[in-house]
Amino acid sequence: MQQRKFTLKEINQICVVVEDLKRSMENYWKLFRVGPWNVYTFAQPELTDTTVRGKPEIFSMKVALTNIGPLMFELIQPLEGESIYKEFLRKKEGLHHIAFFKVEDVEEAIEHLKKQGISILQSGRWHGSYFAYMDTEKTLGMIIELIKRTKERPPPDEIYP
Repeated sequence: MQQRKFTLKEINQICVVVEDLKRSMENYWKLFRVGPWNVYTFAQPELTDTTVRGKPEIFSMKVALTNIGPLMFELIQPLEGESIYKEFLRKKEGLHHIAFFKVEDVEEAIEHLKKQGISILQSGRWHGSYFAYMDTEKTLGMIIELIKRTKERPPPDEIYP
């Protein structure tokens, strides 16, 4: 039986990892009028089943989301625990990953990538949605995130501005 081809058809999100979420939102708003930003805290008990490099790891982060046209723009500030965001910030702030929501079968996509030697860097669940950051940096020059959105997001903690 021939294996079905896995295809990414649309980039849905780009993410910048930052030291200071509030300062970054202010800068994007002042310079480019990018916003408004919906701000969320990803932490236990809503953030579950978290792993980093295949091992259970409890971490948390603040996330700010806005849309620029059809593309979601995300800022992430890591909070507690070890994460790939903190690893990244030890080197620099900046563009961290691109994400895909519109994948027909995220589990199948992950299995396809694993067969290609690409493992999961970090994963977890938040309010019923699942996310997996794939170790594609050596192969593609960047990290890709696959997201299975199963529910609508809850209301934001705050909106900026």
